[in-house]
Amino acid sequence: MKILRLILGDQLNSNHSWFKNTDDEILYVLMEVKQETSYVLHHAQKILAIFAAMRDFKSTLAKKNHQVIYFKINEKSNQQSFKLNLNAVFSQYNIQKFEYLEPDEYRLDHDLTEFCSEISIPSECFSSEHFYTDRSAVNEIFTDKKQWLMESFYRYMRKRHNVLMSEDGKPVGSKWNFDHENRKAWKGEPKVFEDHRPTHDHSELWNEITEAKIKSFGNHNASKFRWPLNRKEALKHLEFFIQHILIYFGDYQDAMHKDETRMFHSLISFALNTKMLSPREVVSAVEKAYLSNQLSINAAEGFIRQIIGWREYIRGYYWAHMPAFGDQNYFSHQLPVPNWFWNGKTKMNCLKFTINQSLDEAYAHHIQRLMIVGNFSLLAGINPKSLHEWYLGIYIDAFEWVEMPNTLGMSQFADGGKLASKPYVSTANYINKMSNYCEGCHYSKSERLGDKACPFNSLYWNFFISKAGQLSKNPRLAIVHKQIRDMDANLIKDIQLQAKKIIKNIEDI
Repeated sequence: MKILRLILGDQLNSNHSWFKNTDDEILYVLMEVKQETSYVLHHAQKILAIFAAMRDFKSTLAKKNHQVIYFKINEKSNQQSFKLNLNAVFSQYNIQKFEYLEPDEYRLDHDLTEFCSEISIPSECFSSEHFYTDRSAVNEIFTDKKQWLMESFYRYMRKRHNVLMSEDGKPVGSKWNFDHENRKAWKGEPKVFEDHRPTHDHSELWNEITEAKIKSFGNHNASKFRWPLNRKEALKHLEFFIQHILIYFGDYQDAMHKDETRMFHSLISFALNTKMLSPREVVSAVEKAYLSNQLSINAAEGFIRQIIGWREYIRGYYWAHMPAFGDQNYFSHQLPVPNWFWNGKTKMNCLKFTINQSLDEAYAHHIQRLMIVGNFSLLAGINPKSLHEWYLGIYIDAFEWVEMPNTLGMSQFADGGKLASKPYVSTANYINKMSNYCEGCHYSKSERLGDKACPFNSLYWNFFISKAGQLSKNPRLAIVHKQIRDMDANLIKDIQLQAKKIIKNIEDI
């Protein structure tokens, strides 16, 4: 029986059981299609990284004597659609069964399920064998619970998989969570390591992408490309990170700096989300480093929590709330994404540095995404779905299952607080505390009113004043509401006028 197996661009797991044995009756197919480059506007490096990794994966399979069909973006036979290309392969190779791996995005899952109902041959869907949990696990855990809490899920995962656990069933270090120890600002010491990742020249591939007239934005940096091609490179980078950098990650994971884009972050999320690396091997390697006294507990626990806790939880939350989740807009925010989100031309240092970094590298770390871009967007009233599409396009590790709930739920509170227990917003004070962005800024971090006042300050107070009806019962915001009640009425009026002016002139700030 001739079997065709589809591999998507984020399913580059060479350790999958599919590839244990070779079989001349099994064909694998990978496709570079405009269908996957055009559903949102993508960063040039994201397109390059995925296409380059797919081509390398195809070569890896071929070297192991697997039969592989590959559609390059400019091939005449490429009809730029999964369905059209699959039907053509079915006919050409007399395929008698179609198989595919479980997609991580609802859009593709729906499309492939529909496709299988339309074809005349049998089909079967297999696990990607990547995550700790299946799609429905988080939903099942919280079925009878009034509120979903990542922390309780995280503890469940630690116990179930015996990660950082003592023999008596208690967490190592006598605490589950060391997050409060992971909020130090970085003042220049310890030194940040040079980027040791190999450089690739993808100029020819970029020419192919350009010839295909694929729209993109950001700096392609094709001749000096640093994102990994394959599992071998990803593993080498993971090893370097654990041996030399992770020791500082815990303390400084929330820190930001004008001159350092990477800080002490791992840069493994692209490799993880394309499945070059597995979460189990990453967690195991970090735990091993802790147990051999290479790491502090706050560094090891803080990193592991992001993977076995938040990453798995976010995925389960996504599948439990799709497809309606994408249209959530609790505050009815409608402001378009400002033009300077696409070019970085703003006088606000924090946003200028974060957005330009994102345009240059297709990367920013979680606090830059949450407490700079997300913070401003929520305070200003930017439409959450439009913002989600921007995040999905600009970041190299952004795939909808992980990006959408982080943007709509965690960052924009668009689900009304089901994912985040409070809106993650701040004045300039937090940004100044955790970064040096405020130094030399056009705006003053300490002023609320006037042309030189930092927009974050009036926008923050205006947000809570205007949203009081929707947020007044939130126990985590009691102090904020008390501060507003104690404010002078004239000051409240001035703050609202200042915020209104900023929002009206948002393209010029």
